[in-house]
Amino acid sequence: QVQLVESGGGLVQAGGSLRLSCAASGRTFGITGMNWFRQAPGKERAFIAGINWSGGDTSYADSVKGRFTISRDNAKNTMYLQMNSLKPEDTAVYYCHAEINGATRTYWGQGTQVTVSS
Repeated sequence: QVQLVESGGGLVQAGGSLRLSCAASGRTFGITGMNWFRQAPGKERAFIAGINWSGGDTSYADSVKGRFTISRDNAKNTMYLQMNSLKPEDTAVYYCHAEINGATRTYWGQGTQVTVSS
């Protein structure tokens, strides 16, 4: 009963920046945390960043720490991922993930493509 829609992906050169957004709708009162995952061709889907919805605590994968910043706007039910100093290795489909009632239920967005050229 939660719908997630990602936007902001595209094609950028190495060293450039992108800002991804994930808008949640439906029964959003139950969201306790949201995350960004990514999946490159031939690889498993991997966690890259997460944020607690009430307290705002954040966590990052080592591969993006210091380059990516996750944030949220509770009033807009929207999560963001600011990506700086992008590398070709960041090329992947980026997915929004929502945790409901302490992750007893989860929802996924459709994904948005990020391509970084050298």
